Order: sequence, then C-alpha cells, then structure tokens
Amino acid sequence: MALGTFIHLEHDGKLLLVDSEGNGPQIPIKGRSLSKDENGWIFRLPTISEVESMGIMWTLKGKYNLDIGDSSNTIIMGQPEISWPKNWAWKDDVISDSCVHPAARESVYRSIHRLVSKVVIRNQNEKILLAKVKRGHFTGCWTLPGGYLDHNEHPTIGAVRETMEELGITLEIDDSNTSIVSQKIFNDAGISFVSFTYLVEINSEELEFNLKIDEIEEINWFNRKDAINSASSWFDLQAIQKLTE
Repeated sequence: MALGTFIHLEHDGKLLLVDSEGNGPQIPIKGRSLSKDENGWIFRLPTISEVESMGIMWTLKGKYNLDIGDSSNTIIMGQPEISWPKNWAWKDDVISDSCVHPAARESVYRSIHRLVSKVVIRNQNEKILLAKVKRGHFTGCWTLPGGYLDHNEHPTIGAVRETMEELGITLEIDDSNTSIVSQKIFNDAGISFVSFTYLVEINSEELEFNLKIDEIEEINWFNRKDAINSASSWFDLQAIQKLTE
C-alpha cells in the first residue's frame, strides 16, 4: 500500500475496509496481533475504483497526505450515501487490530477531534486578558488562557483547570456563561480541532496571578481592538470577536 489514493468512508461510527484484493467489507478483530509467521497486513482502506465496484455513492469531505515509513498516500475523507452500514467495521476496533494496515489505523486516529477549552477573561474596564506562551503551537505569541481537555473532562472544568495551571487564578465557569464552539482543520495532516471558549466577567483588582513559569512568559490586558489584532490563534480570534461584540 505505497504511493496511492485511498478512501476513508465512515458512517455512524463504522468504517469500510477491504482485503488486499479489494474485497469487502471486512471486519477486524479487536486486540489481534500478527503471529510469528506473518509479516504484513490483511485489511486496508479501499481505492476509488473498489468503492465504485461495490456500487457505493459518496461525497467528498476533504483529503490529506499520510506518510508512514516508506508508505506515502493520499487519504480521501468521504461521506457514503447509504443507510446503516451493518457489515462495516466499528472504527474503534480498527485501531486495535495489528492486521489492519497502519495507514487505515492512522486514518481513524486522525478522524478523532482534538478538543480544546479556553476562556475570554474580560475585566471591569472591558479589557481582555491574553497570555504570551513559551511552548506549544503558538510559542512567543499572545493567546487566550486554556488548552487540551483531559479524558472524560467537561469543557467548563477543563477551562477552569487550564486557567489555574497557567495563571494561578480560580474562575467559576458553568453552562450559564456565554460560550462559542468552533471547529477547523488547519493543515494537510487532516486533524480536526474543536474549541469550546467561555466568556468570564471579573474584577481584575481582586486577582492575584501566579504564572506557570515554564509555559507563560507574560500576561497583559488589551482593549477589544488590540486583543483582536494580537491574538494569534484562529479560535481565539473567533471567540474574542463573537463573545465580546
């Protein structure tokens, strides 16, 4: 499966897999490992022609490049125009079967949203707090407080936790806070990010910051216009514009 184009067709948590000859659908075995006399994979994603031969109609959702070792592929994300795919593979089982080609397992991994929770902190003077970060995607840039959600963590809890970790301040956030949910894919890796951002109104005179020195370089209060001009993240820009208009 080197240097080709393959289709990730997914519907209701199920994925279309085929064997090396293009026959499908195929079902992986959760937790299966390759035996000592096996040196390769059994199942993979289908090609365009193989999907067409099955009579499956689909619409394009996007595509990305996928390089694993000496295998270089283009993965097309498609929405199949079918009802419940009873005989397709549960995508969760695909990841744990070593007999499924690594490109198919990586494609499932990339199809899972990365979840981020952030907060727009606005004080009594209608100024917005931004932090300049020392590491991560936006090193040296101004961003809103926040970060990746932990497993089984509600976005409101994540925003409070991240703000405490980064700035050393405790906020109260719940579903009554004005919020925005944004989603975007930023590069040809095809990874989708989803951001939950909450607006919190506070009295900054009552705050005592304790910055996480290995992550936050400095903080500053910006008026709305300057905050919009300074924010480096697309998610931060969307949140500031929409939550403070």
